[in-house]
Amino acid sequence: MARLLLYSIDLHVTPFARLFRLMLTRAIVIVVLLLCTALPVSAEGPSSLATDLVLEVDLLMQRAMEERTIAGGVILVGNRQGVLLERAFGRVSPLPDAVPVAMDTVFDLASLTKVVATTPAVMKLAEQGRLSLVDPLVKWFPEFAGRGKDEVLVVHLLTHTSGLDDVILSPESPLQSALERAAAEQLKGEPGVRFKYADINFILLGELVRRVTGVPLDRYAAEVLYRPLGMAETGFTPDQETANRCAATLDGAGLPVLGVVQDYPARLLGGVAGHAGLFSTARDLSRFCQAILNNGTLQGRHVMAVRTVEQMTAPYFSRGGKVARGLGWDIASPYSSPRGKGFAEGSFGHTGYSGTSVWVDPRNDIYVVFLSVRLNYRDVKSLARLRAGLSSLVAAMFISRQTEEGPEPGMETASLPLPARVNP
Repeated sequence: MARLLLYSIDLHVTPFARLFRLMLTRAIVIVVLLLCTALPVSAEGPSSLATDLVLEVDLLMQRAMEERTIAGGVILVGNRQGVLLERAFGRVSPLPDAVPVAMDTVFDLASLTKVVATTPAVMKLAEQGRLSLVDPLVKWFPEFAGRGKDEVLVVHLLTHTSGLDDVILSPESPLQSALERAAAEQLKGEPGVRFKYADINFILLGELVRRVTGVPLDRYAAEVLYRPLGMAETGFTPDQETANRCAATLDGAGLPVLGVVQDYPARLLGGVAGHAGLFSTARDLSRFCQAILNNGTLQGRHVMAVRTVEQMTAPYFSRGGKVARGLGWDIASPYSSPRGKGFAEGSFGHTGYSGTSVWVDPRNDIYVVFLSVRLNYRDVKSLARLRAGLSSLVAAMFISRQTEEGPEPGMETASLPLPARVNP
């Protein structure tokens, strides 16, 4: 399938100019959709529904920029074969002279680090037999021995059911203080039962990768994931050239910061941490999502076994079945806004504080990557509505038509195994 046209909407224009540009954009999109085959086309001509839905995506992003929820962003939609739609909007920061967002703009992924770096790294080590998901935490962290943590397993860290809460890191010794304070705290509930999203789980997992391999998380993830998948723009601690192409995050004073991880604990940990610190582009994340949809393989490059992918994305239930999490991944929880309406049960994804999210639906062979320049950190509902709205439009644009017309010739529609697992 051909890609839809990429263009940018600029926030820093007068209302009249913005209206004129939006009208011009509508006309351009309609013309392009008439000429391209990026969406299914009937014998009578291109789908007017598809045209309307693309315009709705544009309007939703435009509204979010006008309301100052975001300054700009990118949305990329694809399947296991490649990219179906990609669009860029706005500017890389709220400053008047900021450059436009482009498809190669680099974003601070925030908590997407958990599922694009840490979780697959841990799963790869389990696949290699170098650790087990049911290893007790104390096997790898003797600091926790005799501190009431004997029942905590690696899998509990991955599902946020360890019973651990976040701790404050000391600037003088951030990692040591994280370990000591986590070991000293009392568990909040029985491991495997209570779901409480906490960064400390993935700070420990990032350190686990280092203890098992002898190299830091960034080096191991680059070796086993990013280089094989051709994700050349993905990594921790960007160099100056990469930082110059970064979208901004805002510091505590509301000032734009480029190329430095926004998360303060991750900064204390040197920019390489299991919970945050990864930078990437929409197109690199597209390659990662395609590999997941292709059961760990992309263009003949194998990074994970089929069983590993299935185990990583199968649901683990907590809160009496009210919350479903994969290993690292979110499936159905209070954080699942990027699922929207239309994605299948068992689809999975994650969000990032900086305004990022991904959602992957193997059953319908679709994924959506959304990276944004977040401005409003107090109104979490606005960003959640934007994520949900974009995913719902994507589902209406692609999944609904697949349901009506069936899969393309030669394309199989995969169905994700959903074993019921309670208290892993």
